[in-house]
Amino acid sequence: MTARDILISAAAACGGTFQAVACTGISLTARDGAYVQARTIEWARGVLKSEYVVIPRGERLVSYTPAGADGLTYTAKYGIVGLSVVMKEFIAEGINEAGLSAGFFFFPRYGSYTEYDPAQNDRTMIDMQLTQWILSQFSTIDEVKEAVSKVRIVGTEKDAAIHWRIGESSGRQAVLEIVGGVPHFYENKVGVLTNAPGFEWHLTNLENYVNLFPGDAPSRRLSGIELYPIGGNSGFLGIPGDYTPPSRFVRAAFYRATAPQMATAFGTVQQCFHLLNTFDVPIGIEHPEGESPDIPSATQWTSAIDLTNRRVYYKTAYNNTIRCIDLDDIDFSRVKYGSYPLDRVQEQPVEKITVPR
Repeated sequence: MTARDILISAAAACGGTFQAVACTGISLTARDGAYVQARTIEWARGVLKSEYVVIPRGERLVSYTPAGADGLTYTAKYGIVGLSVVMKEFIAEGINEAGLSAGFFFFPRYGSYTEYDPAQNDRTMIDMQLTQWILSQFSTIDEVKEAVSKVRIVGTEKDAAIHWRIGESSGRQAVLEIVGGVPHFYENKVGVLTNAPGFEWHLTNLENYVNLFPGDAPSRRLSGIELYPIGGNSGFLGIPGDYTPPSRFVRAAFYRATAPQMATAFGTVQQCFHLLNTFDVPIGIEHPEGESPDIPSATQWTSAIDLTNRRVYYKTAYNNTIRCIDLDDIDFSRVKYGSYPLDRVQEQPVEKITVPR
């Protein structure tokens, strides 16, 4: 199979089913200053090929174009650990040895790229490889801002697009959206990202929920009777509960904002996993009744990256055990470029408890 055939197959897998993608990203900072970016990645059409990828410093990398593997060629300045989908080059979330993290979130119909021009292949790459390029080349958001307009980012499907979340260990986070071929960067102070519409629209939409608050609503009298909250957390009554991107953005923003700050980096990682558990998409809700694929959940995997200590944590729909890749354990001057399945066996381990006699 040629590079172009591989790319067409990947585009068919990704581009034709964007309505099945429902990724949610959050970020939290520990009291000790550690900064964590976490996210889910959803795919409701079946098993999504997912791997962890290690790229050494000095690796020569080549970008795909819609015509094949003949795009921008560059050398990795920084070693990378990432989690990929479909192909090892498509890093959905990752971090480099300088502590810069980046990931992509699908952004259908609202993003749009430069028209593909084969005459400019030497500075062209497809959108799903931009994360790999960012992580291999840069150590700060400002460096990315300066460089991104110098490359031509193109798509593989007409109505499919991506936007990106980029974070520094300082806790600074930016969102990159490309509309009409023009890159737009937004400082992400709310610390949340989902999918379409655009990031600024999501921020405006939060104002529809200005009435929400943590805790319980007070009782009140109405027409001579006393009304009381039914159950706890009545202050959040009215928060949207569906899995559309706007609703997930609202929930994630309020859950993140009301989460107590944890003392340590790993406590914050665990808290991110707990919060994102509430965004697991049950298989079946995105399909007509009786037509769901045989997978445990549409949420294929969840990751939490500790940018301060440069550690990648993840769990999957098949194995909820949290696994960790520590960049300090990797010699990026000697390690080989490789990709490996997130699950060696797609089966949930169960610890059997022996009751004391």
